[in-house]
Amino acid sequence: MTSIATALCRCHSNKTYQDCCQPIHINPKSASMPEQLMRARYCAHELNLVEFVIQTYHPSCNADSDADAIAQSVQGDWSKLEVVSSEAGSNDNEGFVTFNAYFTEDKRRYSFTEKSRFVREDGQWFYIDGEMYDYPLAVKKTVVGRNDPCTCGSGKKFKKCCGA
Repeated sequence: MTSIATALCRCHSNKTYQDCCQPIHINPKSASMPEQLMRARYCAHELNLVEFVIQTYHPSCNADSDADAIAQSVQGDWSKLEVVSSEAGSNDNEGFVTFNAYFTEDKRRYSFTEKSRFVREDGQWFYIDGEMYDYPLAVKKTVVGRNDPCTCGSGKKFKKCCGA
């Protein structure tokens, strides 16, 4: 059985968790770019790491006061992340990441697109806000054959992964 550390990261980077989001989950300051923090925040949703998500909101967001709503979001049925683009901001301490996220609710798969804004203070990147597009869109079902690559991005055949 593969441990979580040596399994592919849930952020769909095609890196192992230990080489991708785990170091950032241990120490958020280790994210050197906004995209790394965004991927770690998504991965935290899949791993149910509510505290990490709360602590990586910018302090001005008062995330502690919204902890219950954040926990409810984190505990959703998240399934896939696609990074569309990463852009620099107006200075070295601002950056943007546009992504598509997929989740399941009431047995239906949905997606949304967000352009997130990140700021760096005291050497740490924080999520501050985002502009959401196309929320939520039902995702058309695709027929996946048993021998097709798994849709979760694990690199395994569907029948040996999510289709088991």
